[in-house]
Amino acid sequence: MDNHTLLIANRGEIAGRIIRTARRMGLRTVAVYSEADTDAPFVHAADQAVPIGPASARESYLAPERILQAARETGADLIHPGYGFLSESTELARRCEAEGIRFVGPGADAIAAMGDKTAAKRLMEEAGVPLVPGYHGDDQSLDHLESEARRIGFPILIKASAGGGGKGMRVVREASELRDALDGVKREASAAFGNDQVLLERFVDEPRHVEVQVLFDHHGNGRHLFDRDCSIQRRHQKILEEAPAPGLTEATREAMADAALRCAHAIGYRNAGTVEFLLGPDGNFYFMEMNTRLQVEHPVTEAITGLQVEHPVTEAITGLDLVEWQIRVALDEPLPWPQEALTINGHAVEARVYAEDPDHGFLPTSGRIQYLAEPEGMAGVRIDSGIATGLTVSNHYDPMLAKVIAHAATRVEAINRLREALTHYHLGGFATNVGYLCRILRHDAFINSDLQTHFVEEHETHLATPAVDEDSTLALGLLGWLWFRQSEAASTDPWDALTGWRLVGEPWQRAEIHHAERHTLEYALKPSISGWQKARLRGLNTPLTLHWQRHGHQGTVRIESPGQARREVTLTAISRPPADVTLFASGESWTVRVNHPEMDLAEADTGNLTAPMHGRVVALHCAAGDRATRGQPLVVMEAMKMEHTITAPADGTVTELYCSEGDSLGSGQTLLAFEPDGETP
Repeated sequence: MDNHTLLIANRGEIAGRIIRTARRMGLRTVAVYSEADTDAPFVHAADQAVPIGPASARESYLAPERILQAARETGADLIHPGYGFLSESTELARRCEAEGIRFVGPGADAIAAMGDKTAAKRLMEEAGVPLVPGYHGDDQSLDHLESEARRIGFPILIKASAGGGGKGMRVVREASELRDALDGVKREASAAFGNDQVLLERFVDEPRHVEVQVLFDHHGNGRHLFDRDCSIQRRHQKILEEAPAPGLTEATREAMADAALRCAHAIGYRNAGTVEFLLGPDGNFYFMEMNTRLQVEHPVTEAITGLQVEHPVTEAITGLDLVEWQIRVALDEPLPWPQEALTINGHAVEARVYAEDPDHGFLPTSGRIQYLAEPEGMAGVRIDSGIATGLTVSNHYDPMLAKVIAHAATRVEAINRLREALTHYHLGGFATNVGYLCRILRHDAFINSDLQTHFVEEHETHLATPAVDEDSTLALGLLGWLWFRQSEAASTDPWDALTGWRLVGEPWQRAEIHHAERHTLEYALKPSISGWQKARLRGLNTPLTLHWQRHGHQGTVRIESPGQARREVTLTAISRPPADVTLFASGESWTVRVNHPEMDLAEADTGNLTAPMHGRVVALHCAAGDRATRGQPLVVMEAMKMEHTITAPADGTVTELYCSEGDSLGSGQTLLAFEPDGETP
């Protein structure tokens, strides 16, 4: 394939993943990048890289002409769109065909057939694919939509007809909430997709989200590559995915696969695609949508799809390389194996690493990656990453940074392997969701395959509890800081040591630790005995004793407290100037500041409401002088393609407005002045 040049019309981890396969196949690769991605790893991984515009996706990755111009300049005869951005763009697919460039994906007609959710439902009904009762009509008046909602019955799911990726979706359980929800979905849909049409469906309570991977060539051959469970979601965004879907009967698995193949046949599908279903508690399943592109979670299918025949495919973890077969199909190669040759080999689980802070409302995070250690080289573990130490992560794009995939012979083994890998995924510079992922993987309900799309909401309290309690957080934070101080001490004079040694009395020393708020602790260090050092701490809820051995800034720590079993953790500490230390243990990460009493983080409440993250104001629900009740929506901001609502903290009055719709604001900027009625509860 030395005569072909592949342009990757995407960024981040998926661009790097496509480049790796293309290079192995002997293809020349071209990356395109925005101003925000100049230093991104995928740019340097390609044979050639072409700048395509500003950071704004609309002026770069979502601009078909800029993509095509880069293809013309570099002589690319293949374009792979990845997922997101233009991956389901009928315009790009048609223009590629017109210019003689092979689009690595389905034809424009197939994309169009599934891009309109309303038309897709009609097609699936004709093809005999099971559907949830709903309304998919053209009459979009609010009166008619309300009438249809009452006919279907609540709860109702409102979906943007041109939507995808969890955007433009809301559940309405009461008729009184319908109008506001419709307004919100239509606004999101118009902003994200340029089309405010919606469809209504009966909301299936406690469903699972199960999907089937299909692959079709241009010679009439179609195959399914089994199923995946993607039920672990937050706000319709997938968090964990696994293959095969656990707990399916063989009859259900076969019926779903058959329905997926019928769906693809109905629209003349070519290349790789995914048919998504809702699986109810009663075992009935219903068509949701077809994603006419590569899925984020495709690695778990690659990991478990085996072959019983000889084939010219280099394996990914243990199975097929879907990107390779996307490219081969685009180059008119036929699929060489019958359906019965494809087999399920073991189990695989994937976790998405996001730039977000689960312990502070899942707000998007961004900034410079000061430290990165990904668990490369672990048996059965694959890392698809788009980041590197020193890279600045912006808030212009989706917050996914990397994917960690684990494969093993059984589901329990794969879960354990993934959890172990994530405890070794260390990123310093801003908060991520790695600790939250570990909490899910430890949860009994997940381990026991008690899966449904509201898993996160159902177990919200448990998942909000870090694996490292507050006392241990402070104690380990102090210990990490001490490690750095000990390492920095050049003198071997005992009078320079941090042991607090003295001739008379116990060697107690005081330290102030800032973590969310200020804490004052006392600690006493003991000399090393048989390679283990010891510290006693007081000033916590419970006195603790720490024993540790370390090598540099990583070590094994044993935590003892009265009346509790001894705990052992692996602790990693990294320095963040001037005196901050970031710690990693049990999959959790946190940052402390030690011995800086002049920096009081508990600032007085000014009465102002501020932007919780970088973003754009998309709706104002108040004006200066308005009265508001506690919890009432005041301002809606958009960041990372998701909406965040700022509400009134108490009953009170909006005294001043400092923002307008359309304003782009930085984190911490004042939105409005709010005067509560007396003391805030």
